Amino acid sequence: MTETPPSATEIVEQCAAGDTSPGAEVARSLAAIEARDPELNAFSVVLANEAREQARFLGIGQGDTRRPLYGVPVAIKEELDVAGCVTTFGGRGNSTPAAADCEVVRRLRDAGAIIVGKTAMSEFGAFPYTESVARGHTRNPWRTSFSPGGSSGGSAVAVASGMVPVAMGGDGGGSIRIPSACCGLFGLKPQRGRVTSSPHAHLWWALGVTGALTRTVLDAAIVNDVIRGHLPVDRWRAGEVGSFSEAAGREPGRLRIGWSTKPPTKGIRPHADHMSAVRDTARLLSDLGHEVHEIDPHYPDTTAAFLPQFFAGIRSEAREVEHYERLERRTRESYRLGSWVTPKVIDAALRSTTRVSAKANRVFDTVDVLLTPTMAQRPPRLGILDRTGTVRASLRSLPAVSYAALWNVAGNPACSVPSGTGTDGLPVGVQLVGPTDGEEVLFSLAAQLEQARPWPLVAPSPL
Repeated sequence: MTETPPSATEIVEQCAAGDTSPGAEVARSLAAIEARDPELNAFSVVLANEAREQARFLGIGQGDTRRPLYGVPVAIKEELDVAGCVTTFGGRGNSTPAAADCEVVRRLRDAGAIIVGKTAMSEFGAFPYTESVARGHTRNPWRTSFSPGGSSGGSAVAVASGMVPVAMGGDGGGSIRIPSACCGLFGLKPQRGRVTSSPHAHLWWALGVTGALTRTVLDAAIVNDVIRGHLPVDRWRAGEVGSFSEAAGREPGRLRIGWSTKPPTKGIRPHADHMSAVRDTARLLSDLGHEVHEIDPHYPDTTAAFLPQFFAGIRSEAREVEHYERLERRTRESYRLGSWVTPKVIDAALRSTTRVSAKANRVFDTVDVLLTPTMAQRPPRLGILDRTGTVRASLRSLPAVSYAALWNVAGNPACSVPSGTGTDGLPVGVQLVGPTDGEEVLFSLAAQLEQARPWPLVAPSPL
């Protein structure tokens, strides 16, 4: 039987009560990493000495216990700068350690979080599976011959296996929601511009945003409250909203919820397990008192908006690495294939993004929340990216990103909520999408689902 480690919320409460300490929680996390990570390959770097020193510093002075993440071990995806660590973006292109924390990591530390390491990702997060030449395959803790999804797969595995209660990810086409669905976690992509991208002006132009992967909705709400807020450098800025933590603690009220299993991408067929999960969740939401009905979202075509930003994102990150020649063959191929993406093409793509957002958001004229599958396919076996070039890898990725990527283009907040297991014994997630600046309603509704249909807090130990 797998021991259930404490949530971030419980760690903060227990530290305040004197029942545990930052040092004890770091020791617990490092022991779990030592025991589980050799098999799972979630961490690219473990900062054991640094974490112990930060825990010792936090233990000086009782006033620190009022911080919202006091004593909580947190893992950081490789695309975010952590002082003293090379920001690898999942590859071998960089060799110089970052001189300073990025703003998100700084905010986490200020809130009392302890950084225990960095997590694996596909190079530049280009594809939704955590496989790379630099790190090999990251394994799903539910069944280790299967993928945890990606690109924030290392973060998902670190949380789902109980190594940490919180890990940071990034989502430019589903990269928080997809691994959350594959690993049985709650993962929210915030509204575009909700979280600073500093020191960068943007993350793949209008597509990317930073967020958390957690085992509980309240933990995610607390972390998102900590990291939210823009800086002058940010190109995108979200609207004003209230406390996410408070939203997770209150009833959502009676909502109009539209559900659909229709794929936004032509030619994609959702797996029967995902269709069943959406219908089961729709019935549960109806039983909870919501007005629930099937709808046709009339999805717009995102191709002209998404593809240029995808290639431009790879090209801009590839240009900034210290050793271009060390990048994966597929990444260098993607760089060449994206040569047509000029500044004028990017400007046109951003104009298309505005049109797509307007069309996609028409669904919220008649519903408060949209319910869909998080992804169309089941978690694939390891090696799905092996020996693939850009085109084949992209085609293999379509069933994973189909339902998710639209909302990166539109900018809306969207989350994956655990909804049981499939016929293969692996987790299934459903996606809740909110209107612009609608994170509060998503946190309230997801917390209600969590209470009505609790999910496992860690992956059960494989037989």
